[in-house]
Amino acid sequence: MVNNNQKDSSLPQWPEAAQTLMALMHAQGEVARLSEREQLFSSLLVSVNAVLWAFNWETRQVLYVSPAYERIFGRSAALLLADYNQWRDSIYPDDLEYAERSLAEVLHKGAVEDREYRIIDADGQVRWISDKCFINRQEEPGQPVIIVGIAEDITEKKQMETELQRLATTDVLTQSSNRRHFFECANREFEEARLQGAPLAFLLLDIDDFKVINDTYGHPEGDNVLQRIAECGRASLRRGDLFGRIGGEEFAAVFPGCAPDMAMQVAERLQQEIQRLSFSHGEQTFGITVSQGLTSLTPEDESLDSLFARADAAMYEAKRQGKNRIISA
Repeated sequence: MVNNNQKDSSLPQWPEAAQTLMALMHAQGEVARLSEREQLFSSLLVSVNAVLWAFNWETRQVLYVSPAYERIFGRSAALLLADYNQWRDSIYPDDLEYAERSLAEVLHKGAVEDREYRIIDADGQVRWISDKCFINRQEEPGQPVIIVGIAEDITEKKQMETELQRLATTDVLTQSSNRRHFFECANREFEEARLQGAPLAFLLLDIDDFKVINDTYGHPEGDNVLQRIAECGRASLRRGDLFGRIGGEEFAAVFPGCAPDMAMQVAERLQQEIQRLSFSHGEQTFGITVSQGLTSLTPEDESLDSLFARADAAMYEAKRQGKNRIISA
């Protein structure tokens, strides 16, 4: 006879069943939370506008790249994971050697945080990348060397820096070097010429009767004259020569590696180009002339100031002699 009061030992006791059920529910909850965390992590990776990556140094294999890679580089992440050369092929040719060398430096430094190089995206546009990388140290010997990094698009920042540099070094009206930038560059050329024992010439140019032009035709026409003078300078000087506006109607030039006779030829070419200029104001037309003072580096010159002083004296001598001429000192 079966005793109905006897417990069936094949069934789990209620406390045990409850514990098992609670454990299953807890496990399901953990799975759900893990899934939520993975979804959150994936969402964060998608939203972050930077490329997270991991690279096996020994096998030259990209182990991971985040979704931003396809947005910033404009290339397939799957192709990159299959072939590391996809990264090399995206780099601007002039920057490839630096990008690879700076990546290798992480093996010795542990981290390289100042890597900046250019890439060419899928549309052929050049972009600037800031690509920090760190070595993932493995405690156990024989483990692969894994480099991890984060790459950001800094193109807008670079464009802003370039524009700020242009504004800081350029005369707004004539688009030639401003006084500060001109003399910074001129002093560097002076020191280099002295160090190398190379020739160097210095030129000052002043527009004749510029006040009369402003008073007769107005300041807008005077501005036009200044702009055309700057254009003549850019057209007449040699590649590597310096040219800038250093005062109201005064310009200066430096001719590195230029012997005195060649410097005179350049100054004469500039003088002729300026003499050919013609300006119209209403029914009136007019031309302009300039006076130039030219000098060359000598062994006695210890600073650019001495060349500037000689060229300045020569220029005023040209004024005294009737203007529209070049005086060499």
